[in-house]
Amino acid sequence: MAKYDVTIIGSGPGGYVAAIRCAQLGMKVALIEKYPTLGGTCLNVGCIPSKALLDSSHHFHTAEHSFKEHGIDISAPKVNIKQMINRKGDVVKSNVDGIAFLMKKNKVDVYKGFGSFENKNKIIVTQNGKTETLDTDKVIIATGSKPSSLPFITIDKKRVITSTEALNLTEVPKHLIVVGGGVIGLELGSVYARLGAQVSVVEYMDGIIPTMDKTLGKELLKVLKKEGIKFYLSHKVKAVSAKGKTVTLKADDKKGAEVTLEGDYCLVAVGRRAYTDGLGLDKVGVPTDDRGRVEVDANLQTKVPGVYAIGDVIKGAMLAHKAEEEGIFVAEVMAGQKPHVDYNLIPGVVYTWPEVAAVGQTEEQLKDAGVEYKVGSFPMRALGRSRASMDLDGLVKVLADAKTDEILGVHMIGARAADMIAEAVVAMEFRASAEDVSRMSHAHPTYTEAIKEACLAATDNRPIHM
Repeated sequence: MAKYDVTIIGSGPGGYVAAIRCAQLGMKVALIEKYPTLGGTCLNVGCIPSKALLDSSHHFHTAEHSFKEHGIDISAPKVNIKQMINRKGDVVKSNVDGIAFLMKKNKVDVYKGFGSFENKNKIIVTQNGKTETLDTDKVIIATGSKPSSLPFITIDKKRVITSTEALNLTEVPKHLIVVGGGVIGLELGSVYARLGAQVSVVEYMDGIIPTMDKTLGKELLKVLKKEGIKFYLSHKVKAVSAKGKTVTLKADDKKGAEVTLEGDYCLVAVGRRAYTDGLGLDKVGVPTDDRGRVEVDANLQTKVPGVYAIGDVIKGAMLAHKAEEEGIFVAEVMAGQKPHVDYNLIPGVVYTWPEVAAVGQTEEQLKDAGVEYKVGSFPMRALGRSRASMDLDGLVKVLADAKTDEILGVHMIGARAADMIAEAVVAMEFRASAEDVSRMSHAHPTYTEAIKEACLAATDNRPIHM
């Protein structure tokens, strides 16, 4: 029987990063993955493939709508969906192969199969009816999440689909109905809208990306409407059915009137749920909460000593980079170190175009908490860089403490916001004031000048270029 210091179940961003850090700290590590490739949802059917398709569709949309104004004359571009999917597959393979290389480099033993508990020190790996038992001192549960649905919706994976199937369509839908106006629904809806599909988004709440600052949702709504996406906000879906190549959705609006939509595909994007099926948590006494998430303490340890859990399988934002931070955190805790994760400073991003990114507190959260704050905002269209690239939509919004000027939240929508948000994270990590950032030299012309200008606006309302 193989003996390990730590066994990690699940090879997504949380699991494989934890494996690397544990190995760096001198532990003998086993990593168990039930799928043929490493990387979990993120690398195989999530973050990486969706960004590959977003990038391809963005290139097509730019060629179709902007090349002429840039002085580039081409014949009308055509969508080759097969090649887009093939390129996406190549991107995924490159990434998952990279993870396999990192496991070998760090001498992590990889087991392919389904991992489950026999007891807290014995993990059974099952594959093709054969089992193998690993003896381990500690365990990290990193099994991630699966797409959620609604009780009355049957996912047939052909016409009524999840994000997994939406990444592998062999045709551009004529009419894609999206249930859910959150990150996943809007990103994949954007992909197919750019490629020529009619896209309708049905959302129960009164705005899109409802967990983010409302200013961002309102701004993104305006942009996506301009691109032709139709929105049905404050609509409660009550039925989805598929017959042949037609999908029918029925929903009630906020007044109770029934709305019927017909399309050829329906993407159900109502969130994700923690995946703990078949782990055998009951055998070792690891409890879960009312949403199926593993319960952990401040050190991400379950009530069973030596058994930890990270990532989507525990509470908090379901983000790959959050899982990575937790993987490193647990490895260092087990090594006797004193690591720290500031959950307030884990940024969130929506990879539409323009991109949406945020870190810290929203204006709504500050109001609810009774915090006195001030707001500085600056439109992207006022920047020379935005005019040069024709990326005029969006803004940067800075929230600062009314008395101390400490930055409490930064919310932005615009070109390259996903990269720009890192500046805000760094500033807030060192508890910078809006005045601090406003006095930093920002290269001209860049998109990040909007952050400086928004900080100037939050500091005695003195932006230079507005």
